Amino acid sequence: MADPASDSMAQVNNLPVAEITTGPTWSGSEIAAILLMTFGEDEAADILSRLRPGEVQSLGAAMLAISKVGEDDVNFVFDRFVQQARSRTAIGYRAHQQITSIMGKAFGPGRAANMLTRIAPHQSRSDLSHLHRQLDWMSADEIASMIADEHPQMMAVILSFLEPETAGDVLQQLADDIQDDVVFRVADMGSIGAQAIGDIEALIARQSQKPATTTSQKSGGTSEAAAIMNNVEKQTEQRIIKALLKRDKALARKIEEEMFVFGDLIDLDDKNLGMVLRSIENAVLILAIKGADPDLAAKMFGCMSKRAAQSIEDEIADMGPVSKDEVSTAQKQIVAQTRMLAEDGTIILGGQNDEFV
Repeated sequence: MADPASDSMAQVNNLPVAEITTGPTWSGSEIAAILLMTFGEDEAADILSRLRPGEVQSLGAAMLAISKVGEDDVNFVFDRFVQQARSRTAIGYRAHQQITSIMGKAFGPGRAANMLTRIAPHQSRSDLSHLHRQLDWMSADEIASMIADEHPQMMAVILSFLEPETAGDVLQQLADDIQDDVVFRVADMGSIGAQAIGDIEALIARQSQKPATTTSQKSGGTSEAAAIMNNVEKQTEQRIIKALLKRDKALARKIEEEMFVFGDLIDLDDKNLGMVLRSIENAVLILAIKGADPDLAAKMFGCMSKRAAQSIEDEIADMGPVSKDEVSTAQKQIVAQTRMLAEDGTIILGGQNDEFV
């Protein structure tokens, strides 16, 4: 049975700030903090244990910051909570957990998990929020140590649950000779069966001493692999991509494409962007700029001579409609050229992972 105090706190914490700041000038976090401080220590501690690290930090900061809380302020918090609670019903609350339990009793855990994966695949990631919470409280060092002796597939699944920055830190600490294999498995990942999820939960439970439940999950993909790769050092990135190219050229190229997209050109300084633009044919530039974000287009024009910029602007103005495929192809050509210039050292892609001497 759900704990009423925890459910109440969840309702207040999830209210839009615009809805709960009418009246005293409290922020949403401060209102949640006031309500939390009206609970007993055990109830408040139980609620905090269910939150993610960032939420605990925000709520803790609010608890320390609030002062001069009068009776009228407390009444306002309770009034707002009661007002919102009255508009809600219990129907639909934790609906997926209820459906999972009902189907499990009717068909058995295995058949129920497969059925739920087919009818509600989009909910699978949120259904594993308990795993995300447990991993959120672990450092990259702890996670790397926990999975060091596991199969690369287990490593890949764990990394796919992490925020990209943390996943990059963990990947960096794994053995060099398996890093490309792990990235490949993240990018190539599909559905994860109930047994595999159970193994992951058992691994985390051994580390954190917390029980867990099983379900199924689709995770990973080239986008997540690219996000992870964006958070490792440049030397590590180049070595992994080189190994992936030997293993699966198409997959490696797709990861590369998602690591640097056309919109990222706006982050280049004028000198490097100018070198890229000078290496591109006008016909390609015209198509690419026609479909570009206005801010990026303005920056690209600013890196050209006035004569060249005016010429391209005139041609774009005279052009009729063009297909999105043509624009996309032109933009991909510029991205490919940019990466090639970066790889041979002609330009520098500025970013957090670049090292300068």
